[in-house]
Amino acid sequence: MQLPLQITFRNIPHSEAVETRIREKVAKLEQVYGRITSCKVVLEAPHSHKHKGKIYEVHIDITVPEGEVVVSHNSNDKHQHEDAYVAIRDAFNAARRQLASFNRKQRGEVKFHQEPPQGTIVELVPQEEYGRIRSADGREVYFHKNSIVNEKFENLTVGSDVRFVESQGDEGPQASTVQALGRQRMAS
Repeated sequence: MQLPLQITFRNIPHSEAVETRIREKVAKLEQVYGRITSCKVVLEAPHSHKHKGKIYEVHIDITVPEGEVVVSHNSNDKHQHEDAYVAIRDAFNAARRQLASFNRKQRGEVKFHQEPPQGTIVELVPQEEYGRIRSADGREVYFHKNSIVNEKFENLTVGSDVRFVESQGDEGPQASTVQALGRQRMAS
């Protein structure tokens, strides 16, 4: 580990074993993101409760060339954080996730969520509890009554606009989730 590391103990005595664990965790962070320029870790036990032991808090401030990643792991209601090692583990897991996300953003690997496709109901067969949706690209997609969310099958009409999630069924494309959009077009 070559980066500057500052470890501070607040309201608890210094422990070589705890410091060693923190150094190991920082070394693992360097494997996730090799451009860390400095790291400050504060382990503190801010409160003593009558009915439970000290609840440890861990604060991690990681400096990288493009910014800063800060983890403040306050665990006042988590009894497992009465163990300093568990509090350290959880804080460094959060730091690792944030660094990995920061790294993905730096590389331009940000996930973009596509909107589900939209379509218009073109057929309803109430006695058999199914219908068909015409997708924006002109295909017809089967859906069953059970795939409708936030609406009743009986309230749908031909011409209703819907958003749906498409999957491949035994007999072709089918909508596994159908959600009415609240506006209607006249069927053509």
